[in-house]
Amino acid sequence: MKITRTADASWKGSGKEGSGSLSTESGILEDTQYHFKSRFEDGNGTNPEELLGASHAGCYTMQLSFLLNEAGYTADELNTSAKVTLEDKEISLVALSLEGKVPEISDSKFKEIAEKAKQVCPISKVLNANITLEFNLK
Repeated sequence: MKITRTADASWKGSGKEGSGSLSTESGILEDTQYHFKSRFEDGNGTNPEELLGASHAGCYTMQLSFLLNEAGYTADELNTSAKVTLEDKEISLVALSLEGKVPEISDSKFKEIAEKAKQVCPISKVLNANITLEFNLK
C-alpha cells in the first residue's frame, strides 16, 4: 500500500523577524502560524519540532497497537509522549515515554513489543528516508 499526504509551508520575511504558516491536506492545520519565537523562545504558534513530536508519538502508538494485536493482545489504553530536542541546529534526540494498560501481558513481553514498535515505526525511520527536492524559482 502506498499513501501520500501533503503539507504546505509559507514564509515571509527574514528568519528572525519573519513569520509563516503551515497547512495540511486534511485541513487540521490551516494557515497555522509559526515563527522564530514559537520555535526558539516562548511564542504563540507551532514549530517543526512540536509537529515532529506529535507525528512520532502518534505513529509509534498506532504501530505498537498493531504489534500488540499481532501478538494476541489488545490495549485498553496507550499514551506516548515524544520530547524532541533541537540542539546546535540539529535534532539530537527524540525521547519517547510510554504508558500502557494491556490486560494479561507481562512486563517483559510489553517491553519487547514496545521496543520492536520503536524500530519499525515509519516516523522512527524517517531520517533514513530518501528525500527528493523539486524547485521553481519565480
